[in-house]
Amino acid sequence: MPRRMTETKEGTHQTMINMSFESRVVSWLMQDGWQVFSPVLDNGHQTDILISDGPNYHRIQIKTVEASGDDHVMHNKWQGSNVDVVVIFARNSNWGYVAPAFEEDTRPLNHPEHQKFMQSKNEFLKAFHKL
Repeated sequence: MPRRMTETKEGTHQTMINMSFESRVVSWLMQDGWQVFSPVLDNGHQTDILISDGPNYHRIQIKTVEASGDDHVMHNKWQGSNVDVVVIFARNSNWGYVAPAFEEDTRPLNHPEHQKFMQSKNEFLKAFHKL
């Protein structure tokens, strides 16, 4: 049976964890019938995933946070970009939020425009469709 025998650097390991959340969203959206595209480079555009239903395209930014509760304040790292939706995962728990991209510098996760979900496909898609 294969076993990883090398140590992964801490920064690299965190990047791998963050990418795993992006992969979850890609999988869930594909299962929902969306065409999903991954930019070769998202530096400057803040787009982790581009989705389409055919005629329409939407930019999605995925963020992970260490959140102790729903009132955690999210910092806007996509300001000035064309991002449409932000998906926020609590790394240290089993929930997240789907939010329309906002212009403020900060906003609490439990803002009325945000939709909370438990980290499962059905819960995520239910929250995503409410936007």
